Amino acid sequence: MKAFDPQRYRYPSRRALVYGSRGMVATSHPQAAQAGLDTLKKGGNAVDAAIATAAALTVVEPTSNGLGSDAFAIICKDGRLYGINGSGPSPKTLTRDLLNKKGLSRLPSMGWLPVCVPGAVATWAAMSKRMGRLPLSEVLAPAVDLAKQGVAVPPTVSKNWNLALDKYGTSGDPALSPWKDTFVFDGKTPEPGDIVRLVHHGKTLELIARSDGRDLYQGELADRIVSFASETGGLLAFEDLVEYTPEWVEPLSVDYGGLTAWELPPNGQGMVALMALGILNGPEPSDPNSPESVHRSIEALKLAFADGHRYICDPHMADVPVDRLLSDGYLAERSRLLGDRAARPEPGDPNSGGTVYLATADGFGNMVSMIQSNYTGFGSGVVVPGTGIALNNRGLGFSMEPGHPNEIMPGKRPYHTIIPGFLTKGGEPLGPFGVMGGYMQPQGHLQVITNLVRRGMNPQEALDAPRWQWTGGLDVSVEQSFPSDMARALSRMGHHITVVLEPDSFGRGQIILKTDKGSLVGATEPRADGTVATW
Repeated sequence: MKAFDPQRYRYPSRRALVYGSRGMVATSHPQAAQAGLDTLKKGGNAVDAAIATAAALTVVEPTSNGLGSDAFAIICKDGRLYGINGSGPSPKTLTRDLLNKKGLSRLPSMGWLPVCVPGAVATWAAMSKRMGRLPLSEVLAPAVDLAKQGVAVPPTVSKNWNLALDKYGTSGDPALSPWKDTFVFDGKTPEPGDIVRLVHHGKTLELIARSDGRDLYQGELADRIVSFASETGGLLAFEDLVEYTPEWVEPLSVDYGGLTAWELPPNGQGMVALMALGILNGPEPSDPNSPESVHRSIEALKLAFADGHRYICDPHMADVPVDRLLSDGYLAERSRLLGDRAARPEPGDPNSGGTVYLATADGFGNMVSMIQSNYTGFGSGVVVPGTGIALNNRGLGFSMEPGHPNEIMPGKRPYHTIIPGFLTKGGEPLGPFGVMGGYMQPQGHLQVITNLVRRGMNPQEALDAPRWQWTGGLDVSVEQSFPSDMARALSRMGHHITVVLEPDSFGRGQIILKTDKGSLVGATEPRADGTVATW
């Protein structure tokens, strides 16, 4: 047999729905999904499975997340929804004056300055303590084993790893040197099928497991983070780490087409998806597959983003008018702005009227929608030597506009792009869903939900369907598989359409839903290396 190209796929590939009854895990890497399923089989619940999967993803997909990530989750336990916000604040010494002294008008994407306190590990521990069935040490064991024994790298991860080499591997910043020591092997990044062992990462996971997550914030690992920051110009201090705790929050919702969609409140951008759905609750074109229907979705999304970028911030640092933004009256007012032509969105006045995603379910009715990310690829590129801890660059979510609610400040959580979603019907849990990918995430949520509700698609079809992405102004990108007649019709309506050949920027999603027969049905993203593991 001739050598084949693992990055080339000449023909459309059909993925079928996956059914199960005793448990299910859907995520972007097969071995991470298997780690979650194995945890269910050991007696864990959906929360344990979610943590096991999340920890495994830091090993098998370091191109998207790591031990320095943030995390958010919506948890359905005993029929009730809970939310947890695991985003970390900026260091207490990060000020606008400091940036001015460095001659910076904005945060750089790499190095220490955009690093915020990592929240994922503390979020795992909080979820485990409150809602898990197994000890954290047992839940993290599969991830430890993967790190030490090695993982065969799949095509999508390999491609993103190779792209990262040009970004992080050429920097002269001493804070980024350990990135090459950790993630580059003999001068190269892994090819598909290469086996990678992250031994330091495994040892760090063991310290986290033995301490129920505390070591990263007040133990040996915290000392190593702070020491490396001190040596290489970082701002993170021991005080920033030791004071951090994730926050339990109440999810927000809107009704749409007989379903209720749930997202987490700010500082995340989940409200953007909810506002867009609320704007679309008015009269819709009779043909849900018409260009007019897609046009309305794009325009609703643009209006929602305009409000999101104007008002979403850390609610502990500034007022976010959540109730007014999601009120029926305000959303109806915004809906009346939808016209027949593409428009440049402006925020309204409510006072006047880059990531991994996973979904889990167990046989007891518990479900988890969870997402974690370093933001842009490997994040800041800062890796704490000898630990495998790759730190996020979430500070890029701050606004540099003086007086803006999301203005950069010390000890503040930035606007956050990662959002888990959940659906209920008639007050009963239906299931978790999510689409990762920066500012594509609420756009993916909107498209998946409208595919399910308006277009009558099954969960796999809802993920497979060609996507569009609003990128600013009148600009809309569409996938290569997007219908050409639809693209031309949208262009005639005033949208500036660009066809994008690579699928990476259009998000990667997972869905698990409960059927009316009591079973579970799962779907996974064709744009990634994902799988649905079921029991």
